[in-house]
Amino acid sequence: MSFKIGNLVIENKIILAPMAGVSNSPFRILSRKYGAGLVFAEMVSDKGLLYNNEKTIKLLYMTDVEKPMAQQIFGSDLKTMVEAAVYIDKNSNADIIDINMGCPVPKVAIKAQAGSALMKNPDLIYEIVSEIVKRVSKPVTVKIRSGWDHSSVNAVEVAKRIEAAGAAAITVHARTRSQGYSGLADYDVIKAVKEAVKIPVIGNGDVIDGPSAKRMLEHTGCDAVMIGRGALGNPWIFREIDAYLKDGTILDRPSHEEIREMMVSHLDSLVELKGEHIAVLEMRSHGPWYLKGIEHATQLRKQLSQTKTRNEFVNLVNAFFK
Repeated sequence: MSFKIGNLVIENKIILAPMAGVSNSPFRILSRKYGAGLVFAEMVSDKGLLYNNEKTIKLLYMTDVEKPMAQQIFGSDLKTMVEAAVYIDKNSNADIIDINMGCPVPKVAIKAQAGSALMKNPDLIYEIVSEIVKRVSKPVTVKIRSGWDHSSVNAVEVAKRIEAAGAAAITVHARTRSQGYSGLADYDVIKAVKEAVKIPVIGNGDVIDGPSAKRMLEHTGCDAVMIGRGALGNPWIFREIDAYLKDGTILDRPSHEEIREMMVSHLDSLVELKGEHIAVLEMRSHGPWYLKGIEHATQLRKQLSQTKTRNEFVNLVNAFFK
């Protein structure tokens, strides 16, 4: 089940995706605890690091419990991307430096011409990856999309350039930028990338349980699967996929008591890291995710999205699951 990124051994084929506002230290700890072999931190801006932006620097916080961990950076300027990677190399305890070339959100892809916008410029991709690989000691990986839109699906060409530039692995989110997160991921794109390069390829898109993880691995031949939205409110997904891939075991869904306890402990770990105010704001999103599929939880979802204090949040959750 294990594979390697550079000299780093990843114990299984299940990876937490870098998600803004989600893949912070508490959630990475939960993901590792429940079986993720590798976790990615949410992306940080190259310029945010170089201008010593306090919010950006705080995003670099990590603990040894989370390792192995990859820190993702985004930007489009060769010089600042290299400087940011060197900063991470020297100042972060992360094991891998990952370059974001897949983010589709307008403020990244259009305003900053970063993330998935880089898919339109394979020459610049090669330059950025090549210069970063020369300047850092940690393995460098890259996350890409299928292409910018359906008329420019160029993941194979880009992957070959990334490999030639010296990257240690590639993650392919098998949707175009124009798709965003809608429609189905095209696993044939991941398969084509895997066949075109020798470095490990991580598949991303539509993995929500054990059977879908196995389907991606078998269809594409990729080395690992990355889970993004499937992990929202569901850190147990890593345990479930691990069991299924090992011997086809389908684990029971977590009990209501497990969900209640997880919601409270997740909130408390966020409070410890970020303070009560920000923790409660973040749990306004996480809370409803945890309640997905639970009957009669509509009212609670509404209430949680308006909570202001830890006690208010915990009392509502406890009362519902009592």
